[in-house]
Amino acid sequence: MPPSEPPFTSVRGLSHQAVRLAVGTALAMPLAFASVSGAHATDCRDLARQALPDATFTTVETVSAGGWQTPQDQLSRIMSAPGMNLAGHPTQAPTPAFCRVALTLRPSRDSQIRTEVWLPLKGWNGRLLGVGNFGWAGSLMYYGMATGVAEGYAVASTDTGHDSSTPDGQGGRFTLGHPEKLIDYAYRADHLMTVTAKALVRAFYGRAASHAYWIGCSLGGLEGLIEARRYPEDYDGIVAGAPPNPIVDFNAEQLWAGWMSYHNPALRVSRDRFRLLNTAVMEACASPVGKKQGFLDEPDRCTFTPQQLLCKEGQTTGCLNANEVQAAQEIYQGPLDPQTHQVIFPGPAKGSEDGFSADGKAFPVALDLFKYAAFQDPDWDWTSLKWDTDVQAATCKLGPLLHVDDNLTPFFRHGGRLLMYIGWNDGHNPEQLAGYYQSLLRNAGPAGADAVRLITIPGMGHCHGGAGCDTFSKLGAIDNWVSRRQLPEQIIAARVENGQVVRTRPICAWPKVARYDGHGDMDAASSFACVAPDTH
Repeated sequence: MPPSEPPFTSVRGLSHQAVRLAVGTALAMPLAFASVSGAHATDCRDLARQALPDATFTTVETVSAGGWQTPQDQLSRIMSAPGMNLAGHPTQAPTPAFCRVALTLRPSRDSQIRTEVWLPLKGWNGRLLGVGNFGWAGSLMYYGMATGVAEGYAVASTDTGHDSSTPDGQGGRFTLGHPEKLIDYAYRADHLMTVTAKALVRAFYGRAASHAYWIGCSLGGLEGLIEARRYPEDYDGIVAGAPPNPIVDFNAEQLWAGWMSYHNPALRVSRDRFRLLNTAVMEACASPVGKKQGFLDEPDRCTFTPQQLLCKEGQTTGCLNANEVQAAQEIYQGPLDPQTHQVIFPGPAKGSEDGFSADGKAFPVALDLFKYAAFQDPDWDWTSLKWDTDVQAATCKLGPLLHVDDNLTPFFRHGGRLLMYIGWNDGHNPEQLAGYYQSLLRNAGPAGADAVRLITIPGMGHCHGGAGCDTFSKLGAIDNWVSRRQLPEQIIAARVENGQVVRTRPICAWPKVARYDGHGDMDAASSFACVAPDTH
């Protein structure tokens, strides 16, 4: 399971205020919430005397305004994680004074869940924010917490029950021989963090939070879906970016290209050859806007196939040989179950070929799920993976913990709102997530009509990055939806380079797409409209 971005926006050094000034209030969350609590009901230090189940307080302190800096080791992990192409250190928003409460939760003898809750001393906006993790978790999301508390939220984060800074806590190793830790990671840590945070909010401010939101991408997106399914009353609004669900099938697809090219070395293809394919796809399918800005606008409408690039007799340049064509086709398709001949999980969308890899090697984060969490065998040989029985066995073991079915009706009936988003250049094909979205709507019936939306973002990579407009306010979108009933049918997003907004574009609720008006500024959102995909 790949990591996600720091939550809220993919600003990479650009503050909410800077985004708001650059592209208008439609992009950034409203910053001027009325303070619902100018004072708190108890002193910060008094919180340590709260009686909380299975909780041990480790730190209770007041942090002065501007006095918090995210630990350097976490910033390094954020920037070095696969798929995280941050250019330089993210700039942390200045934090107001807040009460910092750190606890360890031990719901089982083998549990050790580090959790923190931050409570603004002034200007609390009445809301609670849970911050999702990424990768295999194992650390507190301090950067996301700092962003949230700076916006007036009480915020909470957890390491999900293991410490990734230790050898045994890295990747999926912590699950080996520790079934209770796997349960903590899967769902228990997030739920107990939420319950604890709500209790501390009530004790500190003398009243409950008016709304609770969850924001996360990749693993954090899956965590949000799990919260909605298992504990439908924990959150009123959930933003789930690129949720890898079902995770076993998704991680199987991540191993597919390496497994395929390991067993057939003729299918090992260099990145340069995949870039050639990407160039051909762009030339055949991108609109004038997409060609200018560097991404495929509507990948699901692209009919170009690798076979069209097959070398003709005597041709040696500007084409693909038969093995390269086959490798590309296999990657697009994704792995098949040899018994049912059904695709286990689809491969990436058209337009993302320059991110393909067929080098005969395993994707480490996905490998850990099978090796440790599913099979409990550090010596498990991934090259022996059987696409029917092994995937089925892993699903039997992990599905009850980590898979989310398409029945979120209790969450919707509670009044919950779910915003899912994904980039078209993510390795996770948005068409798969669109299928899940449609299933949610069918099962929820009238309860889901105004309760769930999916945003697909052209040119965006995994959670952020890529050539598209990847910066938008998740907090603003979910709060406007929950508290003001403003459905996120269209959100203005920005592309940010070197701390500056270089263009804006609407991102649309699926299945609508942003179409250029044909004459306006291609870099301005006002030149686009969200329309049905079959509109000409």
